[in-house]
Amino acid sequence: MPLTPLDIHNKEFNKGFRGYDEDEVNEFLDQIIKDYEIILREKKEAEDKLFEVHDRLGYFTNIEETLNKAIIVAQEAAEDVKRNAQKEAKLIIKEAEKNADRIVNDSLSKARKIAMDIEELKKQSKVFRTRFKMLVAAQLDLLDNDDWDKLLEYEMDATELHVDE
Repeated sequence: MPLTPLDIHNKEFNKGFRGYDEDEVNEFLDQIIKDYEIILREKKEAEDKLFEVHDRLGYFTNIEETLNKAIIVAQEAAEDVKRNAQKEAKLIIKEAEKNADRIVNDSLSKARKIAMDIEELKKQSKVFRTRFKMLVAAQLDLLDNDDWDKLLEYEMDATELHVDE
């Protein structure tokens, strides 16, 4: 156990026959006590400061650990967001491909229907054209008929007509 200033102050020396000057020894011991008290006070201040620095170091170590954990959580969250965004992008692409396939299939179906409608209209126009030709031919046959000539040859006298009153 280290000496205290009180231990130094209370120290008694045995007196010998031609010993040291008592006042000089006491004066020297008083100086040692003062210096020793200063050193002990400085030691106590240094220990207090070391304790405070140790506490602050613990505080900053906790902050560092918290920040490291926060960084890890942020990185994991970023990875999750990235993975989710990639999944969502794939889903969007699949949905777009499905929609594109549906649109293409609908367009092909409509094109087939239009082609069938065109073929039907062609058939109808052929039938109409044939019937119209037949109608025109029949009308031409009527015009070419000899009955018209007979009509022109038929004569009637207007005087022969009587009106009965």
